Parts: sequence; structure tokens; C-alpha cells
Amino acid sequence: MVRLGDVEQTRTLTPRTAVIWAVLRAELDRRAGERLSVLDVGGGTGGFAVPLAEAGHRVTVVDASPDALAALTRRAAEAGVADRVRARQGDADALAGVVEPASVDLVLCHSVLEVVDDPEPVTTALVDALRPGGAASVLVAGRAAAVLGRAMNGQLDSAAALAADPQGTAGGRDSLRRRYDADGAAALLTAAGLVVEEIHGVRVLADLLPAAVADGQPAALVELERSLAGRSPYRDLAAQLHVFARRPA
Repeated sequence: MVRLGDVEQTRTLTPRTAVIWAVLRAELDRRAGERLSVLDVGGGTGGFAVPLAEAGHRVTVVDASPDALAALTRRAAEAGVADRVRARQGDADALAGVVEPASVDLVLCHSVLEVVDDPEPVTTALVDALRPGGAASVLVAGRAAAVLGRAMNGQLDSAAALAADPQGTAGGRDSLRRRYDADGAAALLTAAGLVVEEIHGVRVLADLLPAAVADGQPAALVELERSLAGRSPYRDLAAQLHVFARRPA
């Protein structure tokens, strides 16, 4: 089996992915030698699914977009892993018809919980899909970063509305239904039956820096993001929060 780290070396890690890959790599190293069953909910074109398949794991991607799934299928074929990637069109809260209960070792649910009608049935479905001892990688939009971003752009009314709203949304024109802080994201997964093991910030600084700085020093930025990702208060100001949790064995 190819190590995930070897697959990563063929790609450039970015501030959007480096912290997440570090957590996933640690989990896969912990289960070295096993071919895992992975479920990627909202996995789109396969940014995570294809590298995981290249590392030898079998991945089912569930996404509502047929165009994204078509791109995933092409991407998997070009990478030579079409036999290890399965594309299924569907919604995040209807996983029972896609995977058998307690049949998955690792679930990815990235940038999904902030857009669904109700996140609680989705998190319940994630837990139901996991085998005992299986893990979930959940990525959600961060509330604090959105408040700061709007304020820095001069949108003070929008920033105030977002800060005051219980769901962390700025109203009817907001593209997201909700945003989270670390405690809120952890509470959602804990209520569904998962044990939260780690919380990291993703894009702690990347969205705040001038493009000339970010583009001019990409490796340094990735390393700085990694060093700040697990440290408060930096973690809590990140554009996204990555929560890694486990179903009790």
C-alpha cells in the first residue's frame, strides 16, 4: 500500500489543506497496513477522495451535484484509481440508502454542515455510517473570522448582525445558514455520539494576508498555519474549524 505521505509529496499542500492532511495522515498511520473504507460526504470533485484512493483506500463520495461527480469520475480515472472510487449522487442526510450502517472506517464531511437545512440529522447519519472506533473529519465555517472579515471590509452592519445571530449568519443574503465556534462544533458532534479528539483552525492567516505575501511565500505560510492551527486564540480566529472525532469502540 502506498503511504499517504508519498502521495502528498506529488502535490503542493496549501493553507486550505495542509492542516487537514496532517490530521488525516496521523489517523492513517495509526492504522497502517489496513485498507480503509472511506465515506466523503459533499466530496465534490475528489480533492481528498482521489489521494486517499491513491494511497490504497476505497472511497465513496456522496454529493448532490452531478457535475461535480462527473469531474470526480474523470479525475479518478486519470489517476488510475477508478476501481477504488465510487460516486453517488445524494444528500448528506440520506446516507442510509448509500452505505450500510457501521460499515465505514473514516468519514469526511467538509463544508457541509453550514449549508444543510438541519445539521443534526446529518451528524447522526455520519455516526450511523461509522464502525465502532471509526473516525470523522468535519470541517465547518468559523464565526469569528466572518465577523472580522466583514468588519475589515467596512461592512459593519453585517458584522454586527453576524456576531449577534445565534446561528452565526448575517441574514437573507448570507450564503451560509450557520457558522460555528469551537465549542459549538464540538457540542454538535458530541450530541450525535462522537468523542472529539482534536480541533484545529484552517486558514488562520491565509485570508488576512495580502496576496503578494501569501503567493510570494507559500511554503512559509503553510508552516505558519500548521504551527498556529491548534493554538488558542489563533485557532478560534480561523476561517474554518477542523474537528476530528471518533465513534466509541
